[in-house]
Amino acid sequence: MPKFLLKRWHGLHMILALFTCVILAVILTTFNWGYGVIGFALTGVVAYYTFKAEQKFRRDLQRYVATLSHRVKKVGDEVLQELPIGIILYNEDRIIEWSNPFMNRMTEKDSVIGSSLYDVIPQLAELDDEANEADIVFDERIYHVLHRPEERLLYFTDVTELKELKLLYNQEKVVFAIVHLDNLDEVAQGMDEQNRTLMLTEVTGALTNWAQEHQMYMKRYASDKFFVVMDQATLDELEQTRFDILDVVREMTADNKIPVTLSIGVGAGENSLIELGELAQSSLDIALGRGGDQAAVKTGGKIRFYGGKSNAVEKRTRVRARVISHALRDLIQESENVLIMGHKGADMDAIGAAIGVLRAVRSNDKEGYIVLDETNASIERLMNEIEKHETLPSFFITPEEAVQLVSEHSLVVMVDTHRPSMTIEPKLLNTTSRIVVVDHHRRAEEFVQDPVLIYLEPYASSTCELVTELLQYHKENLEMDPLEATALLAGIMVDTRSFAYRTGSRTFEAASFLRRNGADISQVQQLLKENLEDYKKKIGIVQNAEVLYDQIAIAKGDPDVTYDQVQIAQAADTLLTMSGIKASFVICRRPDDLVSISARSFGEVNVQTIMEQLGGGGHLTNAATQLGDISIDEAVERLKHVLDEIQNEGGFSS
Repeated sequence: MPKFLLKRWHGLHMILALFTCVILAVILTTFNWGYGVIGFALTGVVAYYTFKAEQKFRRDLQRYVATLSHRVKKVGDEVLQELPIGIILYNEDRIIEWSNPFMNRMTEKDSVIGSSLYDVIPQLAELDDEANEADIVFDERIYHVLHRPEERLLYFTDVTELKELKLLYNQEKVVFAIVHLDNLDEVAQGMDEQNRTLMLTEVTGALTNWAQEHQMYMKRYASDKFFVVMDQATLDELEQTRFDILDVVREMTADNKIPVTLSIGVGAGENSLIELGELAQSSLDIALGRGGDQAAVKTGGKIRFYGGKSNAVEKRTRVRARVISHALRDLIQESENVLIMGHKGADMDAIGAAIGVLRAVRSNDKEGYIVLDETNASIERLMNEIEKHETLPSFFITPEEAVQLVSEHSLVVMVDTHRPSMTIEPKLLNTTSRIVVVDHHRRAEEFVQDPVLIYLEPYASSTCELVTELLQYHKENLEMDPLEATALLAGIMVDTRSFAYRTGSRTFEAASFLRRNGADISQVQQLLKENLEDYKKKIGIVQNAEVLYDQIAIAKGDPDVTYDQVQIAQAADTLLTMSGIKASFVICRRPDDLVSISARSFGEVNVQTIMEQLGGGGHLTNAATQLGDISIDEAVERLKHVLDEIQNEGGFSS
């Protein structure tokens, strides 16, 4: 206990003793006045002693408080002088009025008092006049600055070592990757064992050198798969090179009839090894779903793509189509009803594919419907023909009607899209977990959650081609209505531009099957005809084209005129036929007031990745996006910004 408290306790005892003496003296006086006088005399002595003790206590207390104040002030001054934090006080003119010695050491000046704040530390000019915190770099050191403008006060903390430690921690985080040889079986077909072994050895050698160059651990665990372990710093290096191993392997085997391509799935940003493995596998699935020949890097919820310069190789086996067809048949038979839904602004491919799936549903004697919100110019002629049909019109319902019909026992089939936000009625996907995806677009980051069946093949020309193959294996002696077969064929012809682009042998086989089942070529031509006014609008767009980098054509429509998606796409197709043009982009406003960009290329320019940077997607040679409430000129500037970045990173050539 402090000394002054002890004395205070002693003073209280003395007062108590004095009070006791007075009481005793009074009692003695009642019995004997002589003893009473003696008692009062003793009480006086006690009172005198108590008074003197109290005076001495007060003097000691005052001396102690004065000493303590001096000590506290001295410690405070020493703390301000030795504190490992810089402090600056400045006035209204940003002139430094006071600073502690830390600031002198930080700025290597004898004194900063009287100097302009921004002359001493120019980086402070970036701070707002409001209270905030920020990191600045000064003289190769990193400082955390705490600004208190109401007090005109700045605090500086050196966090260089902390930042370096954090950077080192992040760079040393474990990253998993899976490398997959996309088309090993297709490439090896027709090769003898010796050439196959030599080719595989060459590719494996390139991968091994790549792993050693970047200090990665790589282990082969299947004939066409490798498991790779690296750290975040190595992943950053690979992303800077844009995974150039993709180009190395493709060019190394370019002399083959079909070059070998790689798909790489990378999982990063998680501490759990299990989660890293799951991220790597899901990234690989996405890369393969987008057609392969690319790397997908998944960090938490974000995903980045590299490569994707070649078209997906057409599969040589029909086993998958047969398996999917039988699985779809079983799902249809187990369902209460089937709702078929395409993307918003349905085109010929979406409607044709939906009609094809409806044929599969009806062949199983199940209740099925096609969800359609509104008719647009691209499907107007087909819908007019459907209205004349005896039975087909009754199978088309509105999104509102579909919401009333759907239940947890319903089967929802998504055609020509795999993105929930692009569907006509996303509510249907939240009501039932029984969802099937049939699509030919390269897989985007957004994907429907946990579908029971996926038939996503980017090699296919169209969704109509995929549905046609499913119908071939769905049921023996399947009977099709001529209008159903014609709608499917029209979808194929639109997406292949009359078999001119993205057409494989399977495309012609599907068309042959439809032709045998009553598809009318002349009726398809009637469905695909354009009127004179539409043609004039298309030519008006083409006239506004400008050429960038001697190979990229950009055209925009009249801001005061709306164009349907078919007109925009046809204008992009027309631009691509011009000499020297490797890719075309057409930007117009649609009737729904969205600004649409339609992109086309011959394959040397990956328009899919360009559109993905603007929120869209599609194929390597055919892609699009829709932008919100912006002007056409703003959309053009956004597109040019993306194109400039690609040009600065090395250009558009594959």
